[in-house]
Amino acid sequence: MSTTTLSSVFTSTVSRLPVPAIWASGSAKQRTLIMGAALAVLSNVLFGVLYAYSHFLASLSGTQVFIWRMLAMWAALVVYLVVSGRLSLHIDKLRQLRSIKQWAWLLLPTPIFLSQFWLFMWAPVNGQGVQTAMGYFLFPLMMVVFGCVLFGEKLSRLQWLAVGFAALGVGSEIVRTQSMSWATLWVCGTYPIYYILRRLQGIGAVTGLLVDLTIFAPFALAYLCLFAPSSVALVSGSGFFILMLAGLGVLSVLAMKTNVDASQLLPVNVYGMMSYLEPALLFILAITILGNPFESAMIYSYGLIWLGIVCLLLHGIRQLRGAKNETLGTKAAA
Repeated sequence: MSTTTLSSVFTSTVSRLPVPAIWASGSAKQRTLIMGAALAVLSNVLFGVLYAYSHFLASLSGTQVFIWRMLAMWAALVVYLVVSGRLSLHIDKLRQLRSIKQWAWLLLPTPIFLSQFWLFMWAPVNGQGVQTAMGYFLFPLMMVVFGCVLFGEKLSRLQWLAVGFAALGVGSEIVRTQSMSWATLWVCGTYPIYYILRRLQGIGAVTGLLVDLTIFAPFALAYLCLFAPSSVALVSGSGFFILMLAGLGVLSVLAMKTNVDASQLLPVNVYGMMSYLEPALLFILAITILGNPFESAMIYSYGLIWLGIVCLLLHGIRQLRGAKNETLGTKAAA
């Protein structure tokens, strides 16, 4: 579904809600912000649904759900690109890569992407849901650190406070448990590398996703045929599983697409702040529906990390206000 189609659907939906006056009287910029916020909320809710999805496929292991999800997602993405007429656009981008070095550079982040998607489906049903959600909470904080170290970005006092609180929280958890969950470290330590590499490569999110899934598809099929034939028999012989896996692929693509659209419609700071909805939902789902353990002793260390998140949110709000005041000042001067 293209951004234009999403916009028309959203506009039609809003017109039937109790707040049509707000939508109708607002400027084009305000409508764009409202639509972007709605898409951001939708994408985060969809990611939350996907996090709990493996719970409803209990007959399959976490790894098998991951394999089927990648195949379903690849099929759904290809169908979407063909129907929207955009497949050739992404293929043309890839044809511009001429040398082996360029292709190696392109494929470098793919293992990180695949490992993150595997962990996303494996963790909820293997007692690592809370720890994985915490990794997603730490991810924006690690992006701040990576930006400072790799790109020389200057940190504000609030950002330094955020990093400090997060460091204290992680240190407290290490002291408490004499270890740190590998799931938390893997999410917050490697996901920033994936995004930074894709940013340096100048590869769009959809193009990168198409490459990652296409490269993995034959390996996924080989795994199912050689190591999990019982999974193939189970899925192929059940209309329920076929329907569930088809839904898994469609929801996955829709979640990614609405997330990308939201990032293009919203200011970076607003998009960044709304991205905290996803780990919050993952955390709640992990300790409620999925029944992952949460010890009361975790409150201190996790509370410090959440204080860091609050500092980042305050920093984003301050930047937004500063940008608004600058815009108003420019208009007044004009």
